[in-house]
Amino acid sequence: MQSITPCLWFDNNAEEAVNFYASIFEDLKILKVSRFGEAGFELHGKKPGTAMTIEFELKGQKFTALNGGPMFKFTEAISFQVGCDTQEEIDRYWDKLTEGGDPNAQQCGWLKDKFGLSWQIVPNVLGDLMTGSDAQERVMEALLQMKKLDIEALKKAHAG
Repeated sequence: MQSITPCLWFDNNAEEAVNFYASIFEDLKILKVSRFGEAGFELHGKKPGTAMTIEFELKGQKFTALNGGPMFKFTEAISFQVGCDTQEEIDRYWDKLTEGGDPNAQQCGWLKDKFGLSWQIVPNVLGDLMTGSDAQERVMEALLQMKKLDIEALKKAHAG
């Protein structure tokens, strides 16, 4: 049983966000949706029937999405890494997650989706490429020039 569950705080679009992520990650399962009722309206101001929390699972990890209001925003201090085996996977996740997101993608495989959540789309081989002092320097130099990561360019940098 998982003892720590990340909670993603949204303003009013938690359900839209979870459905967006479900359209990208085939194995996302919505486990439970709790909805606001009449009780507490004077505090939360949410229309009855609006999703309050959505419990979901992605790749075996449970999450909670919360419609908590506009007080808190996502920052780059927290991001989710998506490990990819192929360039096709990197391209697919990158293209889908950047749809409607921040057009000024950050370097080193980081992006921000349309909900402001940061993701890093990385090849699973990156750790192996970052070994050996000379190779590590070359790979890091190549990596710092990239926004979306290119596996073949990283492998070439590793090879020298």
